[in-house]
Amino acid sequence: MSEEIGFEPGQDKKKSWPAFVEAEASDFFTGFKLEKMTIEDGNGNKAKFSRTKDCGIKLEYTSTKLI
Repeated sequence: MSEEIGFEPGQDKKKSWPAFVEAEASDFFTGFKLEKMTIEDGNGNKAKFSRTKDCGIKLEYTSTKLI
């Protein structure tokens, strides 16, 4: 028995910028053992990752909302 799963472009929930940065982007940074990484989404949201001297991770990010 086969089941088709349809995809509607507006169906999935949009993830917030802080949630994306602290999850997927952080996993990417640590998974590839990067020293520095800067990302932005084109809507004014930016994030900077860097390694500290004691092998910790420093994360700075901004989140812009239009109201």
